[in-house]
Amino acid sequence: MITINNLSKQYNGTKVLDIESLEIPKGQAIGLVGNNGAGKTTLFSLLLDLIQPSSGHIVSNDVRIDQSEDWKPFTSAFIDESFLIGYLTPEEYFYFIGELRGQNKADIDALIASYSDFFNGEAVGQKKYLRDLSKGNQKKVGIVAALIGKPQVVILDEPFANLDPSTQIRLKKIIKDLANDPEVTVLVSSHDLIHVTEVAQRVVLLEKGRVVKDIEKSSATFKELEDYFIGISEIHAPVATVLTEEEE
Repeated sequence: MITINNLSKQYNGTKVLDIESLEIPKGQAIGLVGNNGAGKTTLFSLLLDLIQPSSGHIVSNDVRIDQSEDWKPFTSAFIDESFLIGYLTPEEYFYFIGELRGQNKADIDALIASYSDFFNGEAVGQKKYLRDLSKGNQKKVGIVAALIGKPQVVILDEPFANLDPSTQIRLKKIIKDLANDPEVTVLVSSHDLIHVTEVAQRVVLLEKGRVVKDIEKSSATFKELEDYFIGISEIHAPVATVLTEEEE
């Protein structure tokens, strides 16, 4: 479904992403993990043609992303609140996205109703503009909007952030259901290793823009990731100075 070849991105001479090769087949849920600055959001921005690569390219469903817009009808994403339109209510925003994706009002109303548990009496039906909602409720709207029109590629950047525990549990079920569809490819980034290993079938770990681990999920995946990040933190931990009694 998605093929990445010799992909790199540089800013002011500093390379922030450098992926020689990465294959993501249709019907797979990929968890993307890494510390701040690892290149996760940069990769998502390249997948959505929000920025241009310094070298290399991405092909999604036989469409080269930087040369054609034919990937847009089957791809959707929620990266952050900038994807929303603040002066619209959630319902108005859903109808707007629905029109872009060939959905009518009845289709959107049915979609909203199907995610009533996820909204949990919040966000929709409140007669509030998106700009006036909490970060968590804005995120709920953005995530559901990304599912309008049954896209084949769904990209979610830090979807669990700002959500309360009950909503996180509901979101994990939504992502797992998407992952069970053989026609849908899901890419999720998160700093929470537990969430990623629960919803993903495969985990890609980025460090300083490079793929350092590409793991098919197993019962040992969380421990492997945890051990990696513990090792990184120990390497960069400050060295304590131990004084002898005479030095004290």
